[in-house]
Amino acid sequence: MKNLFTLLVLGISIVSNAQDSYLQCGTLFDTETGTSLSKKTVVVSGNRIKEIKDGFVAGGAEDLLVDLKDKVVLPGLIDMHVHLESEFDPKTYIKKFTGNDVDVAFEATVYAERTLMAGFTTVRDLGGSGVNIALRNAINKGLVRGPRILTAGKALASTGGHADPTNGMRKSLMGDPGPKEGVVNSPEDARKAVRQRYKNGADVIKITATGGVLSVAKSGQNPQFTLEEIKAITDTAKDYGFSVAAHAHGDEGMRLAILGGVSTIEHGTLMSEETMELMIQKKCYLIPTISAGKQVAEKAKIPGFFPDVVAKKALDIGPKHQAAMARAYKKGVPMGFGTDAGVFPHGLNAIEFGYLKEAGIPVGESLKAATVVNAKLLGMEDQIGRLEPGFFADIIAVAEDPIKNVKTLEQTVFVMKNGVVYKE
Repeated sequence: MKNLFTLLVLGISIVSNAQDSYLQCGTLFDTETGTSLSKKTVVVSGNRIKEIKDGFVAGGAEDLLVDLKDKVVLPGLIDMHVHLESEFDPKTYIKKFTGNDVDVAFEATVYAERTLMAGFTTVRDLGGSGVNIALRNAINKGLVRGPRILTAGKALASTGGHADPTNGMRKSLMGDPGPKEGVVNSPEDARKAVRQRYKNGADVIKITATGGVLSVAKSGQNPQFTLEEIKAITDTAKDYGFSVAAHAHGDEGMRLAILGGVSTIEHGTLMSEETMELMIQKKCYLIPTISAGKQVAEKAKIPGFFPDVVAKKALDIGPKHQAAMARAYKKGVPMGFGTDAGVFPHGLNAIEFGYLKEAGIPVGESLKAATVVNAKLLGMEDQIGRLEPGFFADIIAVAEDPIKNVKTLEQTVFVMKNGVVYKE
């Protein structure tokens, strides 16, 4: 019996050792400092980085050896603003009447895998129907391939606001949605809506502080919550361990959201100098989504792609976004990294780096935002966003130095998440 026990222990040890992976990296890019380190070996054990060795080191015969000697290796990227349940096309608005939750779920698995293969190993999903919660759970169980997801479930709106799920419907279908459906019209509603998100299993709260472009509603920029409602949301969210992200294009709604205590402003298109200063003062982070602005402005030129009310807003707001991000960067507004993927095709998230560069934001700073900064905003700064011992083994590789060729980030050649190789 003692010999059997010894063999069992030995067997467990062998299995454990067999999980080690040795990634021989030609260049290791440190996104925090913007420096490159040559000839390093990242040792992965289970789902964590075990150590980083100098030179090209190989493990034992039972270990996995990954040759990235001619590649640039980085931490897995983090996108703070995606919508994995959908992908906009001319049929999007009719799909909510013809599609079922199961249809949404199956499509979402495709979008999730595309996102992971693009090198984004963690995302914050900022609003859908609630299927995004089930998607997160399926990925965590290993049933579906996709990034690590922190999700808002259903975003919060006011009646007729950007995330009111009944906008554009005929009167007999509109009804009067309330906090359970994510529609808020008082501080009391606000508290109940946050608690409902907690009950549903969300990770973060998302509010639509102003009108939006793609909702079937007239304004894309008017304020849509009172300060008292926003404070009720953020105070309740704090009690439940949530951070609050605020969609905002218009300046007044943005200002109210910042004063109300949100953690991030999403988009920020029409931000004034005064609001930029307020963001700096309150240490509220801006999440640029230039890709979405570019894409909706282009699609709005295609007859019939969007309803008329949406196309008009897209042509007005979309073209202004990149210049606003340039101004915010020069002002010193703290920035994370996001894309609003779903407004444009999933898997193309990395095009944002090129647009940020065009806006005058150095690629090195955008990479830091998409790793170190975003990890901190998610409260996971000791787990993701860096290549360091003890961190999750979220590791990607590209063919060239991204500082010299930003387009290389659009073509990842290697993707590991949680120690599992998904693309090699």
